[in-house]
Amino acid sequence: MANKVNRVAVIGTGFVGSSYAYALVNQAITEELVLIDMNSDKAEGEAMDLNHGKLYSPSPTKVWQGDYSDCKDADIVCITAGVSQSEEETRLTVVEKNTRIVKNIVEKIMDSGFDGIFIIATNPVDIITYATWKFSGLPKERVIGSGTLLDTARYLFMLGEYFNVDSRSINGYIIGEHGDSQLAAFSTTTIGGKSVLDIVDTNSKYTLEDLEKIAVSVRDAANHIAERKGSTYYGIGIGLAKLTKAIFKNENVILPVSAYLDGEYGFNDIYIGVPAIINRQGLREIVEIDLNTDEKEKLSSSIHVLKGAMEQVFTT
Repeated sequence: MANKVNRVAVIGTGFVGSSYAYALVNQAITEELVLIDMNSDKAEGEAMDLNHGKLYSPSPTKVWQGDYSDCKDADIVCITAGVSQSEEETRLTVVEKNTRIVKNIVEKIMDSGFDGIFIIATNPVDIITYATWKFSGLPKERVIGSGTLLDTARYLFMLGEYFNVDSRSINGYIIGEHGDSQLAAFSTTTIGGKSVLDIVDTNSKYTLEDLEKIAVSVRDAANHIAERKGSTYYGIGIGLAKLTKAIFKNENVILPVSAYLDGEYGFNDIYIGVPAIINRQGLREIVEIDLNTDEKEKLSSSIHVLKGAMEQVFTT
């Protein structure tokens, strides 16, 4: 009997899907990688390009252009397909278009017999993750959105630059919507176990105003990148690879993802970015961090923003 190997299916081989696929191959995270796209030539070209570089990757991942039938034996299906927002739009304004697109995709995936874990990157990611959960019928623990994974990486990077500390030595999260209503949880952000709020209170080099400017820069980072290069894809590609690795390696690592709230933080029936423990079964549990009064109000506001947008496509 052949040994079971890990398989990832990527739906959508645009900039995000291709960057994710490249990160998977370059880090040898999965043994099998199937690329699926409406434009089969594009998917085939990406598979060819990745295969030509396998000689120099850590492990010879099997990569091919496939179709939805290949999802049957996939452990993870990552959906990156959808329409992108224009300069005049926010992530939330494309919700109806992308919900229709993802409904069609998810139905085809489930018809294949898929029974693994969904990772969702299509925007607006919190709502599209909720939609995928609804359309798939899978347990909420096996439908995970990228959430504030990238926003948190940006936040820690900018804090590292500000405090001149390696960002990997900083603990903290951006939570809420992956969008304009997100918030930086300053009250639980620490450097070497010391609160950043205590640091700015006791060291005149740093100010709360600077921290708030960093939060704004994080929120607007995608727009700044888009102004310069059209869109953002490397960061989220690497972030999705990290999430995939956490699942396959059963890491039980805490990552800020779009997770279904079932009473956590006092809310229900919503997917939103919060820290959660990720392992081989998917999302093991949500970690409720202690928020101050202002942060609780901002999270509540973020949830209401998403709820309002969801009313366009769901009866909640």
